[in-house]
Amino acid sequence: MARDLGASDVGASGVAARTGTPGAPVPRPLPGAAVDGPVLRWVPTHEELVYTFGGAAPRQRIVSGTRIVTWTEDCFDGAVKTAADLPSQKMPAGHDNPQTGPFFVEGAEPGDTVAVHLVKVEPARPYAVSSFGPGFGAIVGTDRTAMLGADLPETTWRYDVDATRRVARTTSADGAHAWEVPLSPFLGCLGVAPSMGEVRSTIVPGNFGGNMDCPEVRAGNTVFLSVNVPGALLSFGDGHYAMGEGEIMGAAIEGAMNVEVVVELIKKVATPIPRIENADEVMFVGTGRPLEDAARVAFKAMVGWVRGASGMSDLDAYQFVSQFAKAPIIQLVDPEYTVLVKIDKKRVPARR
Repeated sequence: MARDLGASDVGASGVAARTGTPGAPVPRPLPGAAVDGPVLRWVPTHEELVYTFGGAAPRQRIVSGTRIVTWTEDCFDGAVKTAADLPSQKMPAGHDNPQTGPFFVEGAEPGDTVAVHLVKVEPARPYAVSSFGPGFGAIVGTDRTAMLGADLPETTWRYDVDATRRVARTTSADGAHAWEVPLSPFLGCLGVAPSMGEVRSTIVPGNFGGNMDCPEVRAGNTVFLSVNVPGALLSFGDGHYAMGEGEIMGAAIEGAMNVEVVVELIKKVATPIPRIENADEVMFVGTGRPLEDAARVAFKAMVGWVRGASGMSDLDAYQFVSQFAKAPIIQLVDPEYTVLVKIDKKRVPARR
């Protein structure tokens, strides 16, 4: 997307916020079926990007039903472009995962939910980069898992994007090998301001969303997040062109994104942890450390959702989830780990 989209063309009024029943599942339309509302076309300047969830003044104000057409910078703040560029030398400290936003959602109050319908998430550049940094990764020594032995060297891989074939290509550091990765773009970060006035780094996931690094934050899905502060203060970024499960080296194939979302406000319904839905599946993102705690958070939420959707008892819902759930590891490199638990909706019995 060119960086000259022009001024905002937000309409005077948007789609009315919806009210749900606390504790009950609220079915949502798919992004393509979202009703027409005002449109905000806005691309932030570099100076308008933010590097925390919470603590930043809103850059734009929107109403429920607004379609946001925008762009996000890569996780390296646009500073790493070639295999010769090392993040430790090119990036200012604290400039990981720059965010587009925050967007102040008119009428959003604590206890409400924002539903972010992802309409478009597509690579905005013909290249992307990945990297390894000493002290960061799932199978190397870190500040929390200290190990003897020398650190592996900081290394960057540049990927060239073939938009026609929808692959990203790179070579080994010595040039002797090459590989292609199919494009599967998603947003690594999508979140709202945390509760209690907290300000969290954009490398951290949590109940507010944040750096979940979840491949399901992609076009065609809807992400539901609880509102913790007036206006919600929604922001997103950290585009991933593709990523393996676990993100074990600490970086995906990272790149700038063209993004289009529709933001809906659901009144008087809280969403304690991030929920993701599409026509076929319901999913929860659990955050925690150790890894089993992240899984427990997501599994507990899923049991509660199945109970609410079907009318089953806690114990029956627990049994049901234990037989039908899938639980891929999203990432185990951030300060908190994330696990996804998902279930095929058509498996869930109807309420009787």
